[in-house]
Amino acid sequence: MQIVQFQDLGHWDYQKAWDYQSALHRALVDNKLQHRDHPPGSYSQQHYLLLVEHPHVYTLGKSGSLDHLLLSEEELTTRGIQYFPINRGGDITYHGPGQIVGYPILDLECFFTDVHRYVRNIEEVIIRTLAEYDIEAVRVPDYTGVWCLPDPQTDKTSPGEIFRQKFRKICAIGVHLSRWVTLHGFAFNVNTDLNYFKYIVPCGINDADKTVTSLEQELGRPVDISTVQSQIRKHFCAVFECELAPS
Repeated sequence: MQIVQFQDLGHWDYQKAWDYQSALHRALVDNKLQHRDHPPGSYSQQHYLLLVEHPHVYTLGKSGSLDHLLLSEEELTTRGIQYFPINRGGDITYHGPGQIVGYPILDLECFFTDVHRYVRNIEEVIIRTLAEYDIEAVRVPDYTGVWCLPDPQTDKTSPGEIFRQKFRKICAIGVHLSRWVTLHGFAFNVNTDLNYFKYIVPCGINDADKTVTSLEQELGRPVDISTVQSQIRKHFCAVFECELAPS
């Protein structure tokens, strides 16, 4: 069983967290290169799970479109929102207070070498966490991330019309891999101010039937962030078949 070092970073500026996770990622890659003549798992490799909250920031993935940022540079400054183009997959997303951002930094050659399985595993961690709050969440075909099921009582156009699948995204996922070492991760809306999503086209999805939500909005009450973090840690261990150790 792999040991993963867990760190709760608290509230960190995005640039600081990006520099930190990049340094950890580089150390794992360098260690692999130093042991290139040894099979994976035959030498010690340090894995990490970082959880953090960021101040207001938009990040744009390498495959995203700047057109999906609906604010000018001046408006970003006025509203106190940072912006970073980064090297993960996916389009534009928002990070901010009340949101748990997770950065797993894993050498997947010590787990499994399957990018799609890795993303599905992250989704599964969040799906199981939401089940702790009696929220049934799902994957939606062709859309990465975790979504809350449509409400059959409200998600209809009008009486007699066909049921519309109004899924609500509660967790976005964007990752990057180098030599099978992971970077970036997930953004789980807990007590997140959803108004900040109005200034972007979230994840590049311009579809009235695909919106965003938060755990607070689904439950109708604020949720203790530390309790949610504990659930994430528990389910991360179960899904990735690893042990978390404080770092």
